Amino acid sequence: MATERRQLVTLGMFIIDEFTYLNEDGSPTERASSSQIGGGGTYATIGARIWLPSSKLGMIVDRGHDFPEDIERKLDSYGREMWFYRDDPSRGTTRALNEYRGEFRGFQYLTPRVRITPKDLANTPYERPATLHFICSPARAATILSEVRAVEGWSPITIYEPIPDRCVPAELPALIKILPEVSILSPNADEALSLLSIAGPPTKSRVEQACRQFLDLYVGPHGTGAVIIRSGHLGAYVATRNQPGRWIPAFWGPESAEKVVDVTGAGNAFLGGLSAGMLLAKDDVFEAALYATVSASFTIEQDSLPNLTRHPDGKETWNNDVPQDRLQKLRSRLSGVSF
Repeated sequence: MATERRQLVTLGMFIIDEFTYLNEDGSPTERASSSQIGGGGTYATIGARIWLPSSKLGMIVDRGHDFPEDIERKLDSYGREMWFYRDDPSRGTTRALNEYRGEFRGFQYLTPRVRITPKDLANTPYERPATLHFICSPARAATILSEVRAVEGWSPITIYEPIPDRCVPAELPALIKILPEVSILSPNADEALSLLSIAGPPTKSRVEQACRQFLDLYVGPHGTGAVIIRSGHLGAYVATRNQPGRWIPAFWGPESAEKVVDVTGAGNAFLGGLSAGMLLAKDDVFEAALYATVSASFTIEQDSLPNLTRHPDGKETWNNDVPQDRLQKLRSRLSGVSF
């Protein structure tokens, strides 16, 4: 029997994140160092899982000889079929160090990376998904898109998240070359302004300016794509060439600051939720951004991934809340109805 086509497959990596916390002078803080599940692909997959069953999702997890059993159990708690474990006992699992020194966050890989490409999806349950998510440089994105073109009859929605350290003006020409093949371009606000050499901190007016400039570069076939600039507490700005831009507010605003524990992975989870929303909202990118915003809201409420609880009646809750309820609250807020 044929395997059901997946709604979302990410080419992002699985990473075990290590964390250290230092004062401005480099001395250790009282906050203990820790290890936790990480990787942009992981967070994107969970962002989609908040809305969709595990049978509609997929991610390759490169599992080294030191892959912790408790991490595997945690991943499998979301649905074993959404993870394709690729074993290599000759190497360690990919790890990265997140070092916080005051307000500054440093990031470095502690082990070599194992990159994933569309060719790796061949002969797995994840080949030819409806939506493909990738986080990389423009040059690597060009390689990914060329592999997509090589698969006859496969035209997925492509969600491209530029990698932060390549969001510099020198990378703009390479980005421009691939934009016609990108369905949805989604940098965060700092990345967007840096790519376009727009000076100053992110503001709504600067984000809107950046969005217009990207759209003028013709995102998607014949300029039919969308740009979503994820802007933290400002929300997310969504626009296409044929519809006016719209701000989608962050679910947890300044008045709910206590709800924000750790923003790691929130942007990735947003884009996973967006992919689910594109299915549930019948390709309406503005409506899909509401699903994305709710996914991000669950991600920032704790360190690492949100908690899933399955109930005897078949219902699921996340962090003891119902995603659909949050979606309704967000819709009410946008329509001016208090809640």
